[in-house]
Amino acid sequence: MSGLPFVLHRADLPAPFACTGRSAIRLASINLCAQFLRLGGARQHNLHMAKNNKDAKPEPRLPKGLRDIEAAELRQQQDMLGKIRAVYERYGFEPLETPAFEYTDALGKFLPDQDRPNEGVFSLQDEDEQWLSLRYDLTAPLARYVAQNYQTLPKPFRRYAVGNVWRNEKPGPGRFRQFMQFDADTVGAESVAADAEMCMLAADTLEALGLGGNYVIKVSNRKLLDGLLEQIGLGGPDQAPRRLVVLRAIDKLDRLGPEGVRALLGKGRKDESGDFTKGADLAEPQVDDIMGFVQQSVTQPTDGVSARGARGQPGEAYMDALTDLADLSGLCKAAGYGNDRVRIDQTVVRGLEYYTGPVFEAELTFEVKDEKGNPVRFGSVGGGGRYDDLVARFTGQKVPATGFSIGVSRLQAALAHLKDKAPAAEGPVIVTVMEKDRIADYQKLVQTLRNAGIRAELYLGNPKKFGKQLEYADKRGSPCVVIQGSNERDANPPHVILKDMIEGARAAAAIADNKEWKETRPAQVSIKEADLVAEVRKILARHAP
Repeated sequence: MSGLPFVLHRADLPAPFACTGRSAIRLASINLCAQFLRLGGARQHNLHMAKNNKDAKPEPRLPKGLRDIEAAELRQQQDMLGKIRAVYERYGFEPLETPAFEYTDALGKFLPDQDRPNEGVFSLQDEDEQWLSLRYDLTAPLARYVAQNYQTLPKPFRRYAVGNVWRNEKPGPGRFRQFMQFDADTVGAESVAADAEMCMLAADTLEALGLGGNYVIKVSNRKLLDGLLEQIGLGGPDQAPRRLVVLRAIDKLDRLGPEGVRALLGKGRKDESGDFTKGADLAEPQVDDIMGFVQQSVTQPTDGVSARGARGQPGEAYMDALTDLADLSGLCKAAGYGNDRVRIDQTVVRGLEYYTGPVFEAELTFEVKDEKGNPVRFGSVGGGGRYDDLVARFTGQKVPATGFSIGVSRLQAALAHLKDKAPAAEGPVIVTVMEKDRIADYQKLVQTLRNAGIRAELYLGNPKKFGKQLEYADKRGSPCVVIQGSNERDANPPHVILKDMIEGARAAAAIADNKEWKETRPAQVSIKEADLVAEVRKILARHAP
């Protein structure tokens, strides 16, 4: 239980939750809930419940670093995921879903925030008193799956996966503790061709999302930096914690700039909120060597041989890395992916510890304006690399693997900025209620529309005030409403009134031209009930994007 100091135990539980003997799975759920409510790190059990006060009410609030996602954004997200999935399928990858929870020892400790509770993950104990953690990415669970099913899987094994991941890290603007990733991985392929294919996959995915000309896939090799770190005295197992701090610092170059990275390589850095992040505590010559390495502009694989900051002659691993990069670049160019889409950039290191070879990032190159009108670049929206030792943690045998992961939320935000305004999601057709005792008739109209494949719903609120029904339809984004009173129902044949909500809003906004609107695109029309489906389809087609 060391390293997990903020997990709730039996003795910490209020009396109604106390357990004896082996705890039930409910205890594990309570433990996890308590951690999320304690995301700020404060060691207090504030469930906002008064044990002896039945009238106490919980405050409706979100835990820090989490957010709600509403209908319009969810629909845009599903559309984006469909396009990504189509590219992954075209490359021959198969879907796989693994659980949100894994045994903590199976996930491994590859996250950098070792000074935070649970070392960057959310953890609990199950009824067998074994530690479970929410996955922090989709790669570590894949390694467990491959090791568990290695004998029956095709080699290489190619899979894609999409799902939420969780990290117990300090949240900030655009940085959440729960976010979605969409991964593709090839396990069992040692060839650099597998890495090159990941770069091509990343490029094709961004092209499919309409980002052509606004991105670049940057590629480096972790062995380049590893070689440098060994030369400046940071090699060997005893220096592993400091190497991880160095990797994490360099990975923040785009966000913090050279001075911010330099501070993290030294004593540490205080952010705008006043929080202090401890640095790698390197000597000034070591910091100079690393900064010289990451700030040098490298556009061709062979340029790396003379990288500033490498002391003495480059080692064998360094030269092997350059060879791999040259081969990868050549394969991409042969397939039609030039430097404008895939290029070498040694500043790419990736912040996770398990990478062992080529690493890559998908970076957006266009600028947007922030609230103050200052130019801002979105930067990286995805990344990945080779991790040949991750499966070996379970099997003891090297299993080569490489993969690429898209940050779904960040990419979706970028796509929204490329468009003037994301189209509003079309709401359902609303069938209004004019007479409460005729609900069955109105429900029949709703079913007629649904059976024709039209999204529709019956107004189920209080029908006493008809204006409230129109207000509801407007808030739902309904393209039109169906109205049938006694006059329309008793007509021969029966009629209904269709009110075009979009045209009605336009007419109200330009009341001076109301007559012209009515003549060209009537906002309200009486039709035969038998023509309901056809007439509703006309309205939907009129307002289709």
